[in-house]
Amino acid sequence: MILAFLIGVLTGAIQAGTSVLYGALGETVNERAGIINLGLEGAMLIGASVGFAVTFQTGVPLAGVAAAAGAAALYNMVLAYLVVNRKANQLAAGLSLSFLGVGLSAFIGRPYVGQSIDGLATITIPVLGDLPVVGRILFQHDLLTYAVVPLAVLLWWLLFRTRWGLNLRTVGENKAVAYAAGLRPQRIQYQALFVGGLLVGMGGAQLSLAYTGVWTEGMTAGIGFIAVALVIFAAWNPLRAILGALLFGGALAFQLQLQARGAPVSPFFLDMIPYLLTLGVLLFLRGNRKYSMPDGLRAVFEGMR
Repeated sequence: MILAFLIGVLTGAIQAGTSVLYGALGETVNERAGIINLGLEGAMLIGASVGFAVTFQTGVPLAGVAAAAGAAALYNMVLAYLVVNRKANQLAAGLSLSFLGVGLSAFIGRPYVGQSIDGLATITIPVLGDLPVVGRILFQHDLLTYAVVPLAVLLWWLLFRTRWGLNLRTVGENKAVAYAAGLRPQRIQYQALFVGGLLVGMGGAQLSLAYTGVWTEGMTAGIGFIAVALVIFAAWNPLRAILGALLFGGALAFQLQLQARGAPVSPFFLDMIPYLLTLGVLLFLRGNRKYSMPDGLRAVFEGMR
């Protein structure tokens, strides 16, 4: 029984952590360019609803994934226009778009509540998937789950080993310096929000097409905001975000396993465990990540004082 419990928690950590990791990767790109996207929750819901709707209508899950990524990326362009062109307050604009996304996704997904689809299938890796314990934990997942860690590595390489990444980080540190160096900060911030939207949309698609296989209103349940917190935990590094996503996913899987086994603990308290863990980690890190924060983000918060 203990072994089954551990397998359930570890497998669930990967499955539940995948969508939040996609969100954290997208937000890392945004914040490295000097933009805090608190509209992440809404963008992820847009991706989840559009991905489910397209998959339901076409019967092609990959079309749903592409539609989800594209929809979230376009949704991020609204934030780009507001904060880059119109110089709107980033935090206020992001929160407004988050709430708008909740309502818009509910409208898009309303016809599909209670519907079932053939979403992203579980792919068992030959030979490896048949290994005892390890095979079930690591090698029996959907395509987006397999893809997220390679994408994190690719994003790390793009940010820290390419000229595009250097330019993006320069804009995030100081737009005046970037402009003096011949860069176009507005264009780069648009690119960052578009790429970030693609990743967030894929996270939403994984949530509705693989992890749950259904659409329900507000199904992200705060995952978008957790992703923003994980970026701080990861010190704005895509590779470190993997650990943060596994911790959150593990906490979520842990409380689900306890509920499934009828643990004598209030289910309302169990539901709080992943979010309490996130708060605890942020309190533990108190101030320790300041050195990693792009200077452009400091300017955002200092402008609120």
